[in-house]
Amino acid sequence: MQHDKLIGQVQARARLASRGEAETACRATLETLGERVPEGVADHLAAQLPREIGENLRRTEVFGGAGTGERFDRHDFVERVAQRAHVDEPRAAYLARVVFETVGEATQGGVMDKVAAAVPDDIRQLITAGSTG
Repeated sequence: MQHDKLIGQVQARARLASRGEAETACRATLETLGERVPEGVADHLAAQLPREIGENLRRTEVFGGAGTGERFDRHDFVERVAQRAHVDEPRAAYLARVVFETVGEATQGGVMDKVAAAVPDDIRQLITAGSTG
C-alpha cells in the first residue's frame, strides 16, 4: 500500500479533519509500538510499510529513546500515544486501533500476528479490536 493511500484510509476511518492529523496518529502509534516490541519485529513490520511510515517504528533507535522491547502495559501505551498525538486517552486508544487495522491490511505474511504475539494481552486487544471493535 502506498503512503498516501494508507494515510487517507486512517483519515477516513478515524474521521480526522486533515491528513496531518492522520500522519500524527500513525506516527504516535507506531513510535510507541516501536518502543514496545523487539527490534526484529519492528524492523519486519517497517519493511512492509511505506518508508515514511515504517521509519516511525525505528525512531526509538535513531533518536536515542529507550530502544525497543521496553516493558509497559496498555495504559502506558495509550498514554504515550495520547501525548504524542496531543489527544485525550480515549481518543488515543481509538486512533491506535484505526492505525493497527489499516497497517494490518497493508501488510502480509502474518506480520501483524507476530506483532500481536510480541505484546501482552492488554495491548494485543488494541491491535486486534479494529476501528469498530
